[in-house]
Amino acid sequence: MTDKSDKGREYAPDFLTELFRNPLDEGYSDAARRKAIAGEPTGWRAAAVRLVSALTLVAVGFLLVVAYRQTVADEPSRSQARAGLVGQIEQRQAATDELQREADALRAEVTRQRDAALDDRDAARLRDQEAAAGLARVSGDGVEVRLDDAPDAVDAVTGAGKPDLGRVLDRDLQDVANALWSAGAEAIAVNDQRLTATSTIRAAGSAILVDFRPVTRPYVVRAIGPGDMADDFKASATARLFRALVEDEGMSFSVREVDDLTLPAASDPQLRFATPSPTATPTPRTTEGGG
Repeated sequence: MTDKSDKGREYAPDFLTELFRNPLDEGYSDAARRKAIAGEPTGWRAAAVRLVSALTLVAVGFLLVVAYRQTVADEPSRSQARAGLVGQIEQRQAATDELQREADALRAEVTRQRDAALDDRDAARLRDQEAAAGLARVSGDGVEVRLDDAPDAVDAVTGAGKPDLGRVLDRDLQDVANALWSAGAEAIAVNDQRLTATSTIRAAGSAILVDFRPVTRPYVVRAIGPGDMADDFKASATARLFRALVEDEGMSFSVREVDDLTLPAASDPQLRFATPSPTATPTPRTTEGGG
């Protein structure tokens, strides 16, 4: 028994096969046949074709000239706006640095006044607590870890840039800091930004921020701790990962022991806490049925 629905069914040729067999569009074929029959245009037709072609070229050239002049005219304003933004950033950064120096001087004066008011034992105990919390400058032997981006890689065949796997990311600095804490570090600073219990290392676009302050390459992580801290860090999984990135991607990574390191104090933390409202009154609970 046959299926009547198959009668009259036609199968179109494969698209790619037909494309390779007849690559020229039928419209071009028809135009070529008409040209072969009629011949080249002559007289006013030839003049009209040449006139239309010339007008088209003139119009395209005019549009290109207008676009170029507009681009050139806008470039000074863009450069001026960019220079203005750069100037504002540099001005704000300079003002921030000046305020930080004033804050450091005021902190030093407060410390002197406080130590003068306390006895030697209480002052020493308070200084130790500040050093442990990252709020005081500390000195001692330690380790310096230096990281830097790999050179820009270019594919030798296509000339396009390769995936930038050799760039130092915020999580790389986080991993280094955590590995140093695990190795016994007592104090850590990233590009002279002291880490505390509330510090953050995060990315903002292509920049890396440590406690909301930008740090630039090369990234230098210094830590003060016990004498075996360097060996423990070199044996960690984090150090093995970066050594592999040096071999595979060209990232710069080095670890060395440093005598008599000095790490600066961190900025005062902005602590927030809640207080009960003076007008709030508790509402007594009631249960159904009383009692």
